[in-house]
Amino acid sequence: MDSLFYAASGPRSDDRFPFIDAHIHLDLYEEAVQHRLIKEAAELGAAALIGVSMDLASSRKNLELSEQYPGLVIPAFGYHPEQPVPSPTETEALLSWIEENASSMAAVGEIGLPYYSRLEAEERGEAFDLSPYIELLEQLLQLAGRLGKPVVLHAVYDDADLVCDLLDRHGIEKAHFHWFKGPEHTVRRMAERGYFVSFTPDLLYEPEIMDLARYYPAELVMAETDGPWPFEGPFTGQPTHPGMVREVAAAWARLHGITEAEGSRILFNNTRRFYGI
Repeated sequence: MDSLFYAASGPRSDDRFPFIDAHIHLDLYEEAVQHRLIKEAAELGAAALIGVSMDLASSRKNLELSEQYPGLVIPAFGYHPEQPVPSPTETEALLSWIEENASSMAAVGEIGLPYYSRLEAEERGEAFDLSPYIELLEQLLQLAGRLGKPVVLHAVYDDADLVCDLLDRHGIEKAHFHWFKGPEHTVRRMAERGYFVSFTPDLLYEPEIMDLARYYPAELVMAETDGPWPFEGPFTGQPTHPGMVREVAAAWARLHGITEAEGSRILFNNTRRFYGI
């Protein structure tokens, strides 16, 4: 190709080392962009893209993409919590479909609790009932446990402790908290239980995320983009691309005083181990 959708900020000593985007919403990109992005990611060295889902329609789309790009697009099926809870009929349809297609997915996700929606409602002075979200999350955790699948979680700040309680209740040991932010006691609890966290490109410019990256055990971390969510700092104005995972790995390596190649190797192997790639 004459030009790439994503251009790294400079040459990398680890450009030939494979990488995995541990959390990306492939189905949320425009269709023409989806295919270009996936092909470019492979050319840049992506070994896998973990395509997380928003709902049933999103899960179906990610399954379709995984069939078009076998071994490269690895789907996770779930229901993102930062939206209204589905009706009982919709929930049953989602759960049944996930169970029917469980052999095609790496994990149940994205699932969790609606921290940001609740915060916005409270700032408007509106009541927010969390109980339907907890009920839905428990149903999805029960399904993951029954299927023997890991879970991909949207659970930050105060919600993370509650989600940890639910993981304990349902015997879920393999959990990936994506783009995690939270208090020190929650971070300790998660690390002690062996839960994974992943860092986005904001690792390059957010002090809070840098602090977490310095502390969290090296064997329990991954890199993600959460694309198409946009980023600031050196990524301002750039469409989010899986190739940015290389930048995340390089930043994580610098925080730990190791080479970019070693950092890339650790994050790649962690992700491969967690998702069974």
